[in-house]
Amino acid sequence: MAQAKRIMVSLPDSLLQEVDGIVRRETGNRSAFIREAMLLLIKERHYCERIKKCRNGYEKMGELNRLFAEDGLAEDSEELEIYENYLVKRN
Repeated sequence: MAQAKRIMVSLPDSLLQEVDGIVRRETGNRSAFIREAMLLLIKERHYCERIKKCRNGYEKMGELNRLFAEDGLAEDSEELEIYENYLVKRN
């Protein structure tokens, strides 16, 4: 681990009691518990940010795909009309 820095954190008594209960049952070390909690929160925030970016990308691509589909449909309609006119003239 990189060089550790000592910090002070103020917690409500009820939260500290909850943390101490978990620490007694699991890790036996407040610092380790708080490090793990902070890492989990950071990971969760990074995950949420990636989800948000993906959602924005999908929304932008959805609009682009709609425009491509409309262009393709218009082009297909023109080609179908040309083909139908050709058939009518042949008969």
